[in-house]
Amino acid sequence: MKPSFPFSAIVGQESMKLALVLTAIDPSIGGVLVFGDRGTGKSTAVRALAALLPPIQQVEGCPVNSARPEECPDWSRIKTIKIVECPTPVVDLPLGSTEDRLVGALDIERVLTVGEKAFQPGLLAKANRGYLYIDEVNLLEDHIVDLLLDVAQSGENVVEREGLSIRHSSQFVLVGSGNPEEGELRPQLLDRFGLLVDVRSPQDISDRIKVVERRDAFDADPIAFHTRWSKNDKMIQNRIVKARACNVKASQKILRDCAEICIALGSDGLRGELTLLRSARALAAFRGNVRINRKHLREVAPLALSHRLRRDPLDESGSSARVIRVVESVFS
Repeated sequence: MKPSFPFSAIVGQESMKLALVLTAIDPSIGGVLVFGDRGTGKSTAVRALAALLPPIQQVEGCPVNSARPEECPDWSRIKTIKIVECPTPVVDLPLGSTEDRLVGALDIERVLTVGEKAFQPGLLAKANRGYLYIDEVNLLEDHIVDLLLDVAQSGENVVEREGLSIRHSSQFVLVGSGNPEEGELRPQLLDRFGLLVDVRSPQDISDRIKVVERRDAFDADPIAFHTRWSKNDKMIQNRIVKARACNVKASQKILRDCAEICIALGSDGLRGELTLLRSARALAAFRGNVRINRKHLREVAPLALSHRLRRDPLDESGSSARVIRVVESVFS
């Protein structure tokens, strides 16, 4: 099997790589939406992250990747309990997927061969405790978006159809990528992403040369190229594991900063503050700090808040620039 392009070998796109790493440290941040031009490494980065994620402990054969036997659903028919180490699931949701493929459906083959009703789990079961990746997320059909919103809100997939009454845990980090020229994302789904990254093609000639050189070397000999960068990927993975175990503190001053920034930006609800705080905490842990400071807030604020702004027809600057300007105003 051909290995994925190494995460650490991706040239530039530091904001995109940082956003993905932060969600690996703290999945409660709420996922990442990567918008940008074609050919900027969006899909490459997500698939590279899959090889970078630390493995999980799960019950062998459990269709929803349960960590403990008591968490396995009744319909899974798990008989022999054995805890095994498996890669963190990263599941692709193709654009043409049906509702049955997403949520699961009646197992017709078992009905015909054995004569009993059984549940065939869908992609939401496979993605539990992992990542659900949607390329061209802005082109998803509305009824699929509605299903994703329901499950993302509750953390549980409920199937009531064809005489089946099934429910199972479905908690995943939602990662989407797309080209804004091909259509906008529904506001309800956009709000579900914790972080937003706008990626552009590198304008520095030396960076573009590096991209071409590394991609050419990878295509020529994927195994050798992957081996060459495996040490760097392992270092990032170790930092993620260490950061997950950190207990980073947030002072009252930092909490006040989060609230003042969101009020100044006019963001609706409190999801902005929570995402900003969780992202800053994950960044601090990744950098080996025990407390959140304003430098952390400055770095993650454009990622956490740029898609939560109300449109201002009199402000022609980009959303990230507006966030940076407001952050500096609050801090000063």
